[in-house]
Amino acid sequence: MHLAPAFAQALPTLAGLPTEYSHEFRAELVYHLCAALVREGLGTADSWNQCGENALVFVKHAIMRAIGEESWNLLQRNVEYHLEVSDVAEREGFNQVIGQGQLAVIVACGGSGYLKIGAAIEALEAVEPGLGAAFYWTLTCALYRVMRVYNHDDALQYEERLREYAEDDDEDNKAQYEFPEVEKALPDCIRLSLQEDRHDLWTLNARRLLYRHANGRYASWIKRLRKLQQLARVRVRLTQSFIEEGNYDSPPLPALLVAFKERDAITACFDEEGQYMLEGSSEPAIGVAFDPQNPDEVRQVVRTVERFVLFNHELFQWLEELQEWEKSEESHADQRVDRGEPSLRAA
Repeated sequence: MHLAPAFAQALPTLAGLPTEYSHEFRAELVYHLCAALVREGLGTADSWNQCGENALVFVKHAIMRAIGEESWNLLQRNVEYHLEVSDVAEREGFNQVIGQGQLAVIVACGGSGYLKIGAAIEALEAVEPGLGAAFYWTLTCALYRVMRVYNHDDALQYEERLREYAEDDDEDNKAQYEFPEVEKALPDCIRLSLQEDRHDLWTLNARRLLYRHANGRYASWIKRLRKLQQLARVRVRLTQSFIEEGNYDSPPLPALLVAFKERDAITACFDEEGQYMLEGSSEPAIGVAFDPQNPDEVRQVVRTVERFVLFNHELFQWLEELQEWEKSEESHADQRVDRGEPSLRAA
């Protein structure tokens, strides 16, 4: 057997040639979305170059540009939101493709904000009886239309379930139950307003009270409340198709805990229920499916996310304003107690 003579270039050199190859399934949808964001004025050729011509980086950059650094930092200080663009929805523990040619913008909540509103209600009630209750219920209605919140109503439901469990339990175990007695922890004006039979009449009176004090001592609070009402007129909800594609164990996690005092009965109920909120899959705060090649659907998604961000921006601006007020001499508060990281406490 004869061997071929040695030759230095027997194998071809790999210098200058690509050494890896990657392929993204349904990646064309991301490029369609990039083009749609450019058409909506949220991305430019310069930003495409700055992102290294990476489609996913470009989408994130364009969305962050639309949200704005100030708004993003404000939200990050108060609540834990996660925004993503995906072509799948969770279904029975697995990722299920949403639909032919569709993507979804998803905003999920991983940790709740915290609003302690008792001192503000007392201050408003001191101006005129009923004003604090009018402010609280108007704010509550606006919050319900945009985000999932945990407030006195959730705490009352938790206490009711707890009492039902105690009734069904063995006699030997009933003495071990401790009930939060949520209703006793409510401010008098809120507890009395829960007993109102004519909701429509009460709403009209609340509107008149707020209007009468629109230029009063707490005018800035009422002004922000009106802004929240305006932003909440268009409901921010998950699209039905997105809900049907997914299979979630529970509704969205609360984006805001609304309590009256530090460590009150509502906070205690939230801490108990919060131990189990992260065990299953929860619906996102927003989940909107759309076709990136359909300009009308793209604009609808942009408006939905924009409305959600604007509402949160206004809400947490007022929350921080309220925190500063509580620390001032006017609130007569010795100090502000910090709850630490604004996240759901897992067991």
